Amino acid sequence: MSLKDKLLAQKIYLWLAALFITSLVVSNLIFQKFFYWYPFEVEIFGSKLFEISVGILPYPITFLITDLISEIYGKKRANQVVVAGIFASFFSMAIIYTANAVPATEWSPVNDEKFTTVFGATAIAVFASMMAYLLAQFIDIHIYHYWKNLTKGKHLWLRNNFSTFSSQFIDTATVLLLLCSFGKISWDNFAALLVSGFVFKVLIAMLDTPFLYLFVFMFRKRFNVKVNQEIELL
Repeated sequence: MSLKDKLLAQKIYLWLAALFITSLVVSNLIFQKFFYWYPFEVEIFGSKLFEISVGILPYPITFLITDLISEIYGKKRANQVVVAGIFASFFSMAIIYTANAVPATEWSPVNDEKFTTVFGATAIAVFASMMAYLLAQFIDIHIYHYWKNLTKGKHLWLRNNFSTFSSQFIDTATVLLLLCSFGKISWDNFAALLVSGFVFKVLIAMLDTPFLYLFVFMFRKRFNVKVNQEIELL
C-alpha cells in the first residue's frame, strides 16, 4: 500500500473513532429520557414493546463501528477505540461534575435544580454504562475475531450478528442490574426493560448488517484489501 493510501486509511480510522466516541458519550448524557415505540401489540412483563431509554439509540452505531474497525484494521485497533471511548466518557463525567458543583447565577436560564435533575445521575449512569460496556465491547471484539479466524474471513454476517447479539445481551443486562442496584430504576421495570432493550438492539443489529457489507466492500475496493486481510496503519 502506498504512503498516500496509508495516510487516507489513517484519516478514516480517526473519523470512525470520532463517531464512536461521540455516540458513546452522548448515549450516557441523554439516557434519563425514555421513549416508546409500539410496532407490535405485545406486552412483556406488563410493559409494551418498546419502552426504552433514548440512550440506546446511538449504541448500535458503536457496535457497527467496532465491527467495521475489527474487519478492516484488526483487533488491536478496535480495542484501542474502545479504551479511548471509555476515557472520553469518564472525562466528560468529570466536566459535568465540575459544572454541577459551581453555583448558577440568579439570571441563568438553567438553574442548579434543573441542571442536577438532568445531569445529576450522570456519574452513576456513566459508571454503570462503562462497566457494562467495557465487558460487552471486549466480548464483542473477541467473539468477532473468533468467528473470523474460524471461517477464514468468510461469512461476514455470521460474526457480525453472533458477536453483537451476545455482547448486546450482556451490556443490557449488566447496565440494568447496576442501575437497579443504585436505585435509579425500579426493579419492577427490570425484566421489561431487559427484553425490550435486547430485542430492540437485535433488530437494529440485523438492520445494520447490509451497511457493514457495504462499508467493507468499499474499503476493500478502495485499498485493494483481500478477504481476511487487514490494513496496517502507520
